[in-house]
Amino acid sequence: MTTMRQAFVKTVNEEIDNDPRIAVVTAVISSNEFPQENERVVDVGIREQTMVGVAGGLALAGLRPVVHSYAPFLVERPYEQIKLDIGHQDVGAVFVSIGASYDDPVWGRTHQSPGDVALFDTLPGWTVHVPGHADEVTPLLKEALMGDNRVYVRLSLHENSQAYPVGEGFTALRHGKRGVVLAVGPMLDRVLKAVDAENADVTVLYAATVRPFDSDGLVKAVSATDHADVMVVEPYLEGTSAHLISDALQLFPHRVRCIGVKRHAELRNYGTAEDHDAAHDLDVVGLGSAVRSFFRG
Repeated sequence: MTTMRQAFVKTVNEEIDNDPRIAVVTAVISSNEFPQENERVVDVGIREQTMVGVAGGLALAGLRPVVHSYAPFLVERPYEQIKLDIGHQDVGAVFVSIGASYDDPVWGRTHQSPGDVALFDTLPGWTVHVPGHADEVTPLLKEALMGDNRVYVRLSLHENSQAYPVGEGFTALRHGKRGVVLAVGPMLDRVLKAVDAENADVTVLYAATVRPFDSDGLVKAVSATDHADVMVVEPYLEGTSAHLISDALQLFPHRVRCIGVKRHAELRNYGTAEDHDAAHDLDVVGLGSAVRSFFRG
């Protein structure tokens, strides 16, 4: 089965031959996956800040840079360069990460980045995609490559059993009267299993694109329920989208429950990704308990 990372590499390698604007900038990670003979493929070594600076220069020269690494090396380490060399210069680029919040816990905390989307929320003008299946990667990426805007694509080793239509709006997969559950990217399958196990009478929305936030779609879903209760399940830092949900529902008396990577404790044991999911209540058992207490409490 094709992984999200493989879909990303395949798509970029096909498009770089067809579009002379596209350039790839890496810092060792995945550098051998792109055509080394192409002068628009640049590896800067283990220099992530330089990677983003080079991407900014290429964008100023009229190219469409694709910048790629593990999430902490792509977002956290060169954050200042993202803010200045991309955002402040008002140029576009496509940032594509792997590793997600803790896909590879064997590498320790250095390779974990649950706060990446929250960091992008501090910068204006970014589109953020969180695909939940490898087949969602290519259409999202092709659209990003054709544009001129600033795009972050967050890839993961974990994915749903099937792909869904992607776009800026939310997709409704269940309809109910007790409230709304918004499942982001690879969290969808677990959310559906938890909702079904609890026989919860809720609407389930799916989001592969989280920025811009589909406020109208959320309001429409909430308006069709009897309770303006919203639970958001995100595969990154809990509460990342809370402010956007509250803004969207400011005319509704509402409750919000945010499920994600917990803020109050840092896990210092390596374990597996599944161990981390369980510790953050992001497995089916934890989500089922949250659904039961929130929508029946």
